[in-house]
Amino acid sequence: MKNTHIVIMAGGIGSRFWPMSTPECPKQFIDVMGCGKTLIQLTAERFSGVCPPENIWVVTSGKYTEIVKEQLPQIPDCNILAEPCMRNTAPCIAYVSWKIKMHHPNANIVVTPSDQLVINTTEFQRVIKSALAFTENSDAIVTLGIKPSRPETGYGYIAAGESIIAGKEILRVEAFKEKPNKETAEKYLAKGNYLWNAGIFVWNVKTISAALRVYTPDIARVFDNIYTNFYSEKEAEIINKFFPTCDNISIDYAVMENAEEIYVVPAEFGWSDLGTWGALRGLLPQDNSGNATIGAVKLYESSNCMVHVSQEKKVVIQGLNGYIVAEKDNTLLICKLEEEQRIKEFSQA
Repeated sequence: MKNTHIVIMAGGIGSRFWPMSTPECPKQFIDVMGCGKTLIQLTAERFSGVCPPENIWVVTSGKYTEIVKEQLPQIPDCNILAEPCMRNTAPCIAYVSWKIKMHHPNANIVVTPSDQLVINTTEFQRVIKSALAFTENSDAIVTLGIKPSRPETGYGYIAAGESIIAGKEILRVEAFKEKPNKETAEKYLAKGNYLWNAGIFVWNVKTISAALRVYTPDIARVFDNIYTNFYSEKEAEIINKFFPTCDNISIDYAVMENAEEIYVVPAEFGWSDLGTWGALRGLLPQDNSGNATIGAVKLYESSNCMVHVSQEKKVVIQGLNGYIVAEKDNTLLICKLEEEQRIKEFSQA
């Protein structure tokens, strides 16, 4: 447990959840579920017992560091890493990996997004601990694959192969697949060995730093040249200067689709990446007409709606079917659920 470290990636702006999520305060810092805790707080909380608070790291935009400190006061300030600009997940992971490695050369690491939802935290922890046990003394890279419950077109997929250890739930990865169309997703579901890609990774720090050196040598070179400034007064200045020179590339394209020792653990723990209003509606309790609401909402002759309003507002809706109604800070969105992919466009209007 003392060698286990958790990395929470929290730099996104959550544009598909506008107007609740804004560039000033994106969805990971909002109580999306109406449960009294923000998504990033729920993320950190589900690792309670997996590692101590001082082993939790957050990589986020420089403009969100104060929000992180406020919402996660148990995390040391030096564990909150500020990106000066968005460069996707490979540079993000390289930065935190090189920093962890300085003081914890034997670290075993879980990397997770900050804005996902997990219902069964007990099963989640069991799966995470199983993956950590496998990566602790191996060169393996492990990702979590969610057993699909429907032909979802909004997620990437992992084609799982055979088990590598008798009786263990760790399978070889045969291929990563992009988000499919409906027909392809139905084929994946029928085959039975395709899993949703949760974007949660487990590896030890030696493995991921070696992989980045092989597959993204330019990014690795940046951090090899500057890491001696970490934990010093010069760190922010150096990061602000050199981080923007890193290639803009995801860890999936940079490493996962190229490395050889890639494995997946199939999992079922009530997972959602909460990427859309429709996904949130599917997770919240619904009334007899399929409506899901957060806030003081009264519905008449309405069905299949997702309504999210601040506690200060009272909303009455009549006669809507299949709509999103969302309000925040004097901005109101009324949008067909089937058109929610246009919300980013609407937010820029």
